[in-house]
Amino acid sequence: MKSIVGFFYRDKVAAVVCSLPFVIGFLLFLMVPMGISLYYSFTDFNLLGSPNWIGAGNYLRMLDDPRLWRSLGATFYFVFASVPLRLIFALAIAMLLLKSTRFTGAYRAMYYLPSLLGGSVAVAVLWGGMFFVDGTVNSILDMFGLNRNFAWLGNPGTAIWTLIILAVWQFGSSMLIFLASLKQIPASYYEAARIDGAGKIRSFRYITLAMITPTIFFNLIMQTIGGFLAFTQAFIITRGGPVDSTLFYALYMYQMNFEFQSAGYAAAMAWVMLILISLVTFLLFATKRFWVYDGGFS
Repeated sequence: MKSIVGFFYRDKVAAVVCSLPFVIGFLLFLMVPMGISLYYSFTDFNLLGSPNWIGAGNYLRMLDDPRLWRSLGATFYFVFASVPLRLIFALAIAMLLLKSTRFTGAYRAMYYLPSLLGGSVAVAVLWGGMFFVDGTVNSILDMFGLNRNFAWLGNPGTAIWTLIILAVWQFGSSMLIFLASLKQIPASYYEAARIDGAGKIRSFRYITLAMITPTIFFNLIMQTIGGFLAFTQAFIITRGGPVDSTLFYALYMYQMNFEFQSAGYAAAMAWVMLILISLVTFLLFATKRFWVYDGGFS
């Protein structure tokens, strides 16, 4: 009996010891900073002096901040435009790469590469240079006689679309997830549909899309959260301009914190963004039962 008790005791001690690094890291690098941020959101902290308690002052200030509302509008526009396009493009490429060939591995690596590089500063700089007046895009248009030296980054209507296209270009992670999900669909389903006279379009709609709706839902959630936190592209390429058309929420929060030394206000903005992302995620989960397929065919 003592040997059994000792065995379970040793296992318990081993489990505690192995989980300690995660627990300590979780507390030190997530929960403690979140608690400090929540405290600062109720103060006038400016990174230099001592924080003074002002209650809900920062949150009330948001109601009368026109730049904050413009940043919210730009962020929602970016999310609602880039996320569906990225998912559609990722699914289309995954369908093309579904059949194995000699070069399939190389193709998958090439298509995934933008997701690894897309968030880097160097790629953002190069991407912005492509849309300069004398950049690559206008040079290509000039070859077809369409160039009018258009300022893509200087026009409020097109500047944000340069960032949306960059986000869509980073479809690699979603593509790989879609590809793994497509491979799990039994070939017998398509054979049965073919025998029943279903064409490719109907098979795609009622078999492929139905079977991968959980994957679509997962990618939708992850890409939506990532879209709300977009920062690097706007910070490097447009700096939020022109006329705040690309002033994403995360970029404005950065500006308030480090450029205007209003860390308390930035902390309050961070918590508002957390609430907004939570609400959007909750709404997406509320729609799940209407379109996500979780069971077998009846």
